Amino acid sequence: MINIASHMSALDDLALTPDQLETVRLIVHGNSVIDWNRSSFRSREDVDRFLRLHLLDPEDPEDQRRLRFVYGESVNYLEEHLGLHFPEDLRNPEDVRDVFVEASKTGGFRRRQIQACVILKLMHVINHLETAELKHQTPLSEAELLDLAERRIVATADKMRKSGFPIVAFYGSRKTRNSVITKLLAKKENTAATIFDKLRFRIVTESKEDVLPAISWLTENLFPFNYVIPGESHNNLVQLSETLARPEYQPFVEGMQGGKTADDQQLNPEDNPFSGASYRMVNFIVDFPVRVDHLVNVRYGALLGRTAMVLVEFQVLDKETAKLNEEGENAHKLYKERQRATVSSRLKKGAKYKR
Repeated sequence: MINIASHMSALDDLALTPDQLETVRLIVHGNSVIDWNRSSFRSREDVDRFLRLHLLDPEDPEDQRRLRFVYGESVNYLEEHLGLHFPEDLRNPEDVRDVFVEASKTGGFRRRQIQACVILKLMHVINHLETAELKHQTPLSEAELLDLAERRIVATADKMRKSGFPIVAFYGSRKTRNSVITKLLAKKENTAATIFDKLRFRIVTESKEDVLPAISWLTENLFPFNYVIPGESHNNLVQLSETLARPEYQPFVEGMQGGKTADDQQLNPEDNPFSGASYRMVNFIVDFPVRVDHLVNVRYGALLGRTAMVLVEFQVLDKETAKLNEEGENAHKLYKERQRATVSSRLKKGAKYKR
């Protein structure tokens, strides 16, 4: 286990911008960026920061070629398979980053903005598909890829601490082989592909009000928000509707993706029969990028890129909740006892699951 802990004073201002709030909302609800209708890039510099979170260097010729290749693949798919048509300056832009900015414009006639946004969605899907293929092409084991991810996350944890963000702890752990076996036996879906938390990090904030800003900080300094896995987010800690009701956010709510929805009223706890009924946190799964330059054949550079992805779970909660999560029915010892009892019963007698 890696543990980076400290007690720090809060930053002067942890209020979220409308764009940050929208990103956090996507993650907390477990929604997909494919359902968005605009981006939030104001300049090429914004795009550069986003690309760097994908471990793409905007100044590196190889990464530029990779970006251009994925862009071309996206436009070709949309024109050949969906019958869409794009003006020449969108089909072959001088700088691909300008399309990110175009996809973020608001007001007026939105045809170009919508077209640009559609292209970015396909880039997201194609890049995700090809990074998965690259993972199979490299000789690295899953354990080695997790090592690469872990080192990056630990370095960023130290950066978060030094920035003065009000975190009490930021620590990670790996599931042992025995823990993986036990979890597989306890799950209805008993395949290794369904284990998302082989590498897991927990961020404990000073107060509950810091939880959403902490998630936002992570999306701007550690991983790109669009690779949070849809449908795998759980939240029974933070009522997003209460945050949206704050006076400083009211002017922006109606303009958010999807407007003011009922989803903001609902908590979505993880369906884990072994946890205590009062166990609370926000957790989500990220397809986390790692560079594998030294293992990529030159001919794959543009086709598949030089970045692979591994699944990492992030848990975010405040220190008071963390304390309560270790008491009474929530104690980890009792969690393990409930899990082992279910596994034992299932192996001996079988188990009935509702469809």
